Amino acid sequence: MEKIKSRWDITQNWQFLFPFLGAFLVLVTAYTISRRILHLFSLNNTYAEWPFTIILSGVFYFLLLRFFLWCFKKLKNKWVVTYRWEMIAIFIVFAVTGSISAKLAQPVTEMIGLQKETVSGWLYWPVRILIILPIYQLLLILFGWLFGQFQFFWNFEKKMLKRMGLGFLIP
Repeated sequence: MEKIKSRWDITQNWQFLFPFLGAFLVLVTAYTISRRILHLFSLNNTYAEWPFTIILSGVFYFLLLRFFLWCFKKLKNKWVVTYRWEMIAIFIVFAVTGSISAKLAQPVTEMIGLQKETVSGWLYWPVRILIILPIYQLLLILFGWLFGQFQFFWNFEKKMLKRMGLGFLIP
C-alpha cells in the first residue's frame, strides 16, 4: 500500500478510491472487449468460452493499463494537477462522460424523429454528433464537479469552446 501511496501522491485514505476504481474500470473494459471478440468469432457457448474470456481479458487489461500509464507520462506536464491520483479521476471523468453522452444522444435523436433505420447515415450521424456535443459539454462539467475536478474541467471547457470559435459563450 505504501508503494501505491507514494506513486500516486496519496495523502488521505479516501484518495485510494481513484487508483482502485481506475483499475476496476480498466478490468471491466478489458472484459467487455473480450466478450465482444468472443461473440464476433462465435465462440460463445463452447468449451473454450471462459478460458478464452479470462486469458483475453488478462491480455487486454495488461495492454490497456500500459497504455494509460503511458498517457499519464505524456500528459503529466500538459495537465496541471496537484496530485497524480487526480489524473486518474480526470481519465475516469472523460470515460464516463463520453459513454453517457453517447447513450443519451440515442433517445434525443429518436425524439426529434431521426431513427437509424429510417434515415440515411449521411444525415443521421452528423446530427447525432451535433446532439452529443452539448450533452458532452454539460456532463463534463457535472462529472468533473462530482469527482472533485471542477476547476480542471471548467478551464478545459473554456479552452475547448474558444478553439471551436464559441468563446463568446463564456463570460
